[in-house]
Amino acid sequence: MTDRTETSIERGPLDDKVLLVSGGTQGLGAAIVRAAADAGARVAFSGRNAEKGKGLAAEFDGAPVSFIQADLADPVAAADTVSATVAEFGRIDCLVNAAGTTTRGSLVDTTPELFDTHIAINMRAPFFTMQAAVKDMIGRGAPGSIVNVITMSSYGGQPYLAPYSASKAGLVGLTKNAAHAHRWDRIRINGLNIGWSETEGETDIQKRFHGADDTWIDEANASVPMGKLGQPDEIADFVVFLLSDRSGVVTGSVIDWDQIVMGGFD
Repeated sequence: MTDRTETSIERGPLDDKVLLVSGGTQGLGAAIVRAAADAGARVAFSGRNAEKGKGLAAEFDGAPVSFIQADLADPVAAADTVSATVAEFGRIDCLVNAAGTTTRGSLVDTTPELFDTHIAINMRAPFFTMQAAVKDMIGRGAPGSIVNVITMSSYGGQPYLAPYSASKAGLVGLTKNAAHAHRWDRIRINGLNIGWSETEGETDIQKRFHGADDTWIDEANASVPMGKLGQPDEIADFVVFLLSDRSGVVTGSVIDWDQIVMGGFD
């Protein structure tokens, strides 16, 4: 992490912003926490795993980074992460909804319980987290910026990702609806359709559901145009850009962050 002392002249793109990252204990979420803190933000992040959360917070050695333990499948707990952020830092300026589940299920074998889990984490949690954050921003008459981490599978996805694709497609619609509704409040809301990326969660998924071994990443890298999967730190830098004033007036955009071009054919 970059040394950001009080004597530093250069300002980061998120200097003095208060940011909440849902699902920030590992993978992409943790990369966003690190990038945002490096960009000058005061960061709260949520997740279920207390050990991982406390371990990540400890990396910052007294810097304004705070872990909130929460099960985001509970809509009250999701909203309460915003309340906890405001209690810790006085307000919320930015929000990233990075939490998600990708448990496999097709149209014919998905149970109601599995379907409900995807909806709860991938769509309902962002809804109520955004609701709470936007209420704080409107209440203060202050602008804000929100980024929802979505997926290329929101276009349709693989057959074994039926509930995941459905829930994330719903998040696309929610992102655009909320951006339109709150543009006059100067609250910018955008989304990223993330493609195949190298994360801890993806390694677990490949081994649990696809019989992969420790060489899976080499094979995956060889199968994509750029010779590597998406990297969490690269995505995190893009998220910081979208959160910051450097991205201008952009709102209601869902950007494909991938090396596969939707609609292109060989």
